Amino acid sequence: MGLISNRVQRNEIKPGDHIYTYRAVFAYSHHGIFVGGSKVVHFTRVVNESYNHTTECPTFPDCGFRQPNSGVVLSCLSCFLRNASLYCFEYGVAPSVFIAKVRGGTCTTAPSDSSDTVVHRTMFLLQKGFGNYDVFQNNCEDFALYCKTGLLTVDRLGVGRSGQASSVIGAPLAALLSSPLKLLLPSPVGVATVTAGMYCISRYATDIGVRTDVVKVAVEDLAGNFVLRRNEDVVAAQNVIIR
Repeated sequence: MGLISNRVQRNEIKPGDHIYTYRAVFAYSHHGIFVGGSKVVHFTRVVNESYNHTTECPTFPDCGFRQPNSGVVLSCLSCFLRNASLYCFEYGVAPSVFIAKVRGGTCTTAPSDSSDTVVHRTMFLLQKGFGNYDVFQNNCEDFALYCKTGLLTVDRLGVGRSGQASSVIGAPLAALLSSPLKLLLPSPVGVATVTAGMYCISRYATDIGVRTDVVKVAVEDLAGNFVLRRNEDVVAAQNVIIR
């Protein structure tokens, strides 16, 4: 793997690896954890999810397994990839490497836990679920990042752990922050350079390896964490109605 691409071959991945592939002509990436035996566990929407569970896999009878009302799904590698290329997410990269990656959702400065721990978390969540899917707060990349590191964000009002979501927010933010500098940098090249720099800085600031609003949560305690959050949301909604 290099600065340009994290593309790998199937025989290069091992259990516990965080893998991903691109959907909709590279518009976005879908992430999961390879657990061995040509199987991937990933997180999707429960309703209108991107993975089509109504199509039976001709090779693996258990492909598409999930618990009722859970977005955590077991798929075979072929169904996960849908004939697209395979990429491997990098952990423990140097800050310079992270910043050099133009696109978010490909690496993090945070270190990964052992492969045994990663697979244990992943299979536990396949049985217990990972809460409600949210594109900015709790998506497929957030799921894979948690399985690899055990880290969760404390601030629910900000962006989740997903580098892909950070990129979506970071691009317009970088343009906004750099706009006053256009008066000082009339050259289009200068403006583009400053905007790109702000974009990289905003991405780096939201990486789980440098954030201060993340905590290590044991997977056995995670189900209770999601129940607590749901109860808090109900109370908040009731307060809004009362007001």
